[in-house]
Amino acid sequence: MKTIAIDFETANEQRGSACSVGLAWIEDGRVARVEERLIRPKNMRFSSFNIAIHGICPEHVEDAGEFPEVMDEFAEDFRGATMIAHNAAFDFSVWRSCLDLYRLSYPELSYLCSVKMAQRVWPDLGSHKLNILASHLGLSFKHHNAAEDAAICAEAAIAMARSLRLLHVRDIPVVIGMRAGRLFSGGYDACTCRKK
Repeated sequence: MKTIAIDFETANEQRGSACSVGLAWIEDGRVARVEERLIRPKNMRFSSFNIAIHGICPEHVEDAGEFPEVMDEFAEDFRGATMIAHNAAFDFSVWRSCLDLYRLSYPELSYLCSVKMAQRVWPDLGSHKLNILASHLGLSFKHHNAAEDAAICAEAAIAMARSLRLLHVRDIPVVIGMRAGRLFSGGYDACTCRKK
């Protein structure tokens, strides 16, 4: 059972404009591997707003692969995996939009939202943004770098599992009343939490 945190950065306000992906693999209760890949968006329009957030410019991605090529490298990792994203609604809409843009089918996987998990596990934190969770856990990182964001998302998920005395991150939903989201060839189900 693979558990992988994922984070996308986009070139502009369009969800299908992924320009970077970060991945962090969780194995045996620790982050075992972190990868980042730049992505050349199909439409090479970069907004100054997005560049100011993540620092990725058109010249950085000129030689990068487009979305299908980049993501295909990790296809075996994704198959049957439990994925985690911080604000999964955003990251998984980016993934779906990019797949739709290239008319590709969705991979079969389930996913969790670490924001929703943190809200249930650490309700007393004033905010559940990634930089706040990093500070809460005593971790420093470069925010809006896809690899570092994915790694902090993974570290936060591991810490949440520990605080709930669980062996695996994928067991958190049962304890907190979360239904994992799913991607599948015919569409998707959103990640949701039961009302308290």
